[in-house]
Amino acid sequence: MLLVDDHIVVREGVRRLLSVFVESVELLEAGTALEALSIYRSTHPDIVILDLNLPGTGGLELLKRLLIEDPRARVLIFSMHSVTLYVARALQSGAKGYISKGASAEEFVEAIHQVMGGGRYIERELAADLALNVFGSQDPAKSLSARELDIMRLLAKGKSLSAIADTLGVSYKTIANTCTAMKHKLLVQRTSDLIRLAVEMHAS
Repeated sequence: MLLVDDHIVVREGVRRLLSVFVESVELLEAGTALEALSIYRSTHPDIVILDLNLPGTGGLELLKRLLIEDPRARVLIFSMHSVTLYVARALQSGAKGYISKGASAEEFVEAIHQVMGGGRYIERELAADLALNVFGSQDPAKSLSARELDIMRLLAKGKSLSAIADTLGVSYKTIANTCTAMKHKLLVQRTSDLIRLAVEMHAS
């Protein structure tokens, strides 16, 4: 089992939880996408428990890379984000499950068992929201790519376009052009409106 989260306190908490609820589990840990890929390649764990909010390469991009490495990879998203857009995009990108960090310990463990056993799991409350708010709507935010969602995540954290370019390892012009495309998709005209939408998306 591989846990990918950049917060040490979260990893320690999950380790303690699993020691109580899951028998004979070997928990490997990574704080970045690069570390996670290296560990996955050498160990091929039964399940990857993946946070979306990673420094640099975000969780959705890492999910894509893991599935390129191993199309059979079982990835459970474990995130602070309960926005249905992220749930839908993670599942569409190949995640086997999604659970928020606000879920109960019992449901978190249930999700792990389901995904490890080859099944799928969506947190019950999120599944209801997903059915109501995403698959039944014409939300333009659904058209955002994984890279665009990463940019929205960083905008919500107060990062400037220059800082986002540095974080993602691309040019400022690339980020600026991507933001222009995102404005068209999200039907806004100003960068300030794009930032407001980013904050709203990550407010949960």
